[in-house]
Amino acid sequence: MSKKLQAIRGMHDILPDKTPLWQLLEGAMFDVCKQYGYSEIRMPLVESTDLFCRSIGEVTDIVEKEMYTFEDRNGDSLSLRPEGTASCVRAGLEHGLFYNQIQRLWYQGPMFRHERPQKGRYRQFHQIGIECFGMSGAEIEAEVILMSYRLWKKLGLESELSLEINTLGTSEERAVYKETLVSYFNQHIDQLDEDSQRRLTANPLRILDSKNPAMQTMIEAAPRLVDALGDDSREHFEQLQTYLKAAGVGFTINPRLVRGLDYYSHTVFEWTTSSLGAQGTVCAGGRYDGLIDQLGGKKTPAVGLAMGVERLVLLLEQHEWEVAKPLAYIVYQGDEARAKALQLAEQLRDELPNHGVILHCGGGSLKSQFKKADKVGAELALILGEEEIKENTVSIKFLRDSKEQQQVPQNELSTLLSNYG
Repeated sequence: MSKKLQAIRGMHDILPDKTPLWQLLEGAMFDVCKQYGYSEIRMPLVESTDLFCRSIGEVTDIVEKEMYTFEDRNGDSLSLRPEGTASCVRAGLEHGLFYNQIQRLWYQGPMFRHERPQKGRYRQFHQIGIECFGMSGAEIEAEVILMSYRLWKKLGLESELSLEINTLGTSEERAVYKETLVSYFNQHIDQLDEDSQRRLTANPLRILDSKNPAMQTMIEAAPRLVDALGDDSREHFEQLQTYLKAAGVGFTINPRLVRGLDYYSHTVFEWTTSSLGAQGTVCAGGRYDGLIDQLGGKKTPAVGLAMGVERLVLLLEQHEWEVAKPLAYIVYQGDEARAKALQLAEQLRDELPNHGVILHCGGGSLKSQFKKADKVGAELALILGEEEIKENTVSIKFLRDSKEQQQVPQNELSTLLSNYG
């Protein structure tokens, strides 16, 4: 007996009853990006594994444990993209988008990480990302945060999301801080879990991001990065706070917010919610001025964010949303009426492009056709029978209103429908 075919664990179908909320989110993001002058870029799902090792960092959970990596027929090591920033930078370098240019880009699509699936965390997940290149001031960081805030307001989610910000300073400042941090953690080596001990020599800042409850008191007492920052970094961070306050965006400074990727510098931020349990971060980002030259380009300032579509959809599902229903469902009796119904459906779609018109297909009694019209949520059933064909009319049955059925000339139908409701 053949094995039952089903989706791979952690990779889910998005069924028709869910797609309206996805479309709502995607449409709102498209509108916001258009308002701010951002252009869409689309990158491949598969990249050279080396791209992610060089950008994300080899001593990270993503590269060490989570990437879907395979060897193709040419012997090259390829990986399904685990995030979008590295791919976006690679595309910009390859096509010369950064040379003496400012770029505001956005993208959307699936990402892949081999994690333990749970609510809000999947092996194939979807992100919407924003990336900006060529701007070094705090104002572009504020703009990116304000774009996300505008999206929350557009979706009615602003009261459910909280902004946390932090600064990582420059790479030079972090190098000095890392020495101080390593010295501190070495004094508490017996309290570090296995992952933290491994990170101690390669990426000690990631220890600050540990969720291990047994380590929290020790982590809270660790030296603070802000104390290692120079005047320029402090001023940059203070300028960002000034912009956010002026725009009316509330925030909390979280000194333990370091993000999970190696390429960040200066500002990092997260939008979080308490409505989704453990998977509370729905959007995160920051500045990554060192990534482009790390990948072989000229040193270029950059800032961006990525938001988890599945997690935002879970938030949207907690609200009531009105899903668009078709205006009319065309039912008919007889072969002549069937042919006429097909023509009528196309005519109405030409004349009423903003309304849904569904043509019944597959035969059946009028009663069964009316049931299907009701099931799809149509406002009206348009009826073509022998009498209507003979008199060149259409009968209208009101499915949502207690109105008497009426018969109208076909040449007046589109005008009546355009004014309905």
